[in-house]
Amino acid sequence: MKLKKSLVAFTPLLTLTGIPDSLAQTASNNDSQENFFEEVVVTAQKREQSIYEVPVAISAFSSDQIEKQGISGLIDIGKFVPNLNVTGFGGGQVTSANPFIRGIGLQDHLITTDPGVGVYVDGVYLGRQLGQNLSLASTERVEVLRGPQGTLYGRNSIGGAINIITRKPGDGDDFAKLSLQAGSRGRANASLYGSYQINDQLAISASGSFESRDGVGDFVNVDTSTEVGEFEDLSGRISILWTPSDSFSLLLSADANDAESGLGPYRTLIDEIPNGAPAQAGLSNADQPADPYDNATGEADLVDNENSASGVSITADWTISDTLNLKVIASDRTSDYTTGLDDDGTITNFLAFGEEGEADQSSFEVQLNGTYDKWDFVSGVYFFEEDGFALQPNFTFNGGPGSETLSQETTSQAIYANIGYNVSDKLRLGGGIRFTEDEKEAAVDINFGLIQATAEETFTETSWDLSATYELDSGMSTYASISNGFQSGQFNPRPFCLFGSFDFATGVLDPVNCFDQDLDNITALNYEVGIKGQLTNSLQMSLAVFNTEYSDLPYQVSTTTANGFNTVNIIVDQTSRGLEWESSWRIVSDFFLNTSLGYIDVDVDDENAVAPLTPEITASISPQYAFSVATGGTVTLRADYSYRDDMFGEPSDDPGRLTSLNSRDLVNFDVSYLSPDESWTVGLYGRNIFDEKYENARLNTGDYILVILNNDRSEFGLRFTKEF
Repeated sequence: MKLKKSLVAFTPLLTLTGIPDSLAQTASNNDSQENFFEEVVVTAQKREQSIYEVPVAISAFSSDQIEKQGISGLIDIGKFVPNLNVTGFGGGQVTSANPFIRGIGLQDHLITTDPGVGVYVDGVYLGRQLGQNLSLASTERVEVLRGPQGTLYGRNSIGGAINIITRKPGDGDDFAKLSLQAGSRGRANASLYGSYQINDQLAISASGSFESRDGVGDFVNVDTSTEVGEFEDLSGRISILWTPSDSFSLLLSADANDAESGLGPYRTLIDEIPNGAPAQAGLSNADQPADPYDNATGEADLVDNENSASGVSITADWTISDTLNLKVIASDRTSDYTTGLDDDGTITNFLAFGEEGEADQSSFEVQLNGTYDKWDFVSGVYFFEEDGFALQPNFTFNGGPGSETLSQETTSQAIYANIGYNVSDKLRLGGGIRFTEDEKEAAVDINFGLIQATAEETFTETSWDLSATYELDSGMSTYASISNGFQSGQFNPRPFCLFGSFDFATGVLDPVNCFDQDLDNITALNYEVGIKGQLTNSLQMSLAVFNTEYSDLPYQVSTTTANGFNTVNIIVDQTSRGLEWESSWRIVSDFFLNTSLGYIDVDVDDENAVAPLTPEITASISPQYAFSVATGGTVTLRADYSYRDDMFGEPSDDPGRLTSLNSRDLVNFDVSYLSPDESWTVGLYGRNIFDEKYENARLNTGDYILVILNNDRSEFGLRFTKEF
């Protein structure tokens, strides 16, 4: 294992990786001085910039790369970005995607937990990832920003941010693209995107996507046609762009998705904790199927999962002058899900937790951006509101009934500004500041109104950053930055409190430990230096070294109490340090090698705690070779290897808790043929071709251990795309 790690770590140092291969163009064989890479323009700092100019560690994926690498969602993105790990642990939902960047993420999905990595679609923040429409069918680009983004992105981006940028209508050209995919495990995907210029002022685009795949196991004790881990998702998006003048545009977008799936694969370990409640009830590992991807539940109402989302957004863009621009983004979204887990994993109705959740959010942002002489700036005001709940209407705990409803309302408002000054043609200094105020109101109802508790809190914080970027004579650029991030304090995720003090005079029971905790702001301070750019006409590279200090960071820890399932926050200070190196290298002719390497070392001030779901080493290697054939078309051969190191499944390193997850190696391949007129492509693909079986997470309650298994088993098939 150590030798394997050394090889994985050493190989990328030869070529190391990471501006993705979407940057690469087919090269002329007889021109050794040709530049083989296109400039990548990103909007990481809310204005268009070359990826080399941004003083942030950033990876960008184009739509073409997403297709060739078999990327269908955030979980797949998480296989190819250094120090990014995306898990599918979401209470049994196979559509859940929880990103962890540099050791910061979201362990639990409930309404009182806020993500540490912000996810944005066309500038609109998604407060909840579970239940949202994260289809990449109409995506133009995905940007992954690593490190705290507290000034421009604000709250809940202390680990980083992920920007999903969709295709926009317009540009005067009508365009349509059809994509089809069929493969093993019942894979059947179809998507259609079209953009039409109605007249000089009006353009429209629309996309529809259907995605379906059979499961990875059977429900052996329930009479159902549903399989473990199967899913079916239908999504669509429509955008209308009105451009009445050269200085003003209005973009209206609406999207929706509806998904059904089977309960995700997991395993319950009972024998490993002989004094646990399931073992005392006479249950054991032998009561579960021999195949861990099968499920022995007897609870028919937990077999099927659902999730849906819909939203609208309006973006108004004014070019006030050659140097001043005003943008307004308003959105309204809703998402909901139905899921649950049979925690005992057997036909016995001993531990079963069905769950429903919903979140409604609205946001409004005004941005004023511009330049003046040697100055540039991005500024704005932001407002966000969210109202949601998580309901376990009728669970079974140790054979007895119960219920719990948790709700939270959040109001957040902020004002921010980032200013840059070009000292010379090569040196730019930047600084930013953001003031945020959050108000949260939470409530819990336990066991059909027996216990009710509420809490409310107001949080304020000022975030800031400083940076310097210098362009070297070689064409590379180097940067140094100090950035601050902020997240408001969080109430306990799943408080189960039945006991307290009873006031006989008023007849009121005052519960304890429901929301009884110190709610300090969560802050991050990041020191980072990096170098990136095009070292030669055939080599791009990016290197970042960082040290981040987190204060009052909450870890979610779940245990079983005498009467219910309890999840609370333990508060720690954490220091994360490491490096990230990416590159794309044209070795000869049309042979490209893309690799990525991330290393992170995490110290936690609590000797009994560790950073969960954070591998020490993350790496990927992706060779790609293209050649012409007699028909005049082009054949492209591609392979993708992804590695994620050992990690802990929850924030405890107690050997008795058995929460360590083994490393995993995933291999994909893609063989495609591009027609001579470049209008259609047909390809043969393989995903996880060696059928690696691995664990996504572990949860030790003290009575039993839940082991969440991967749902991306081996798959082989054909894909076809046609542009019109």
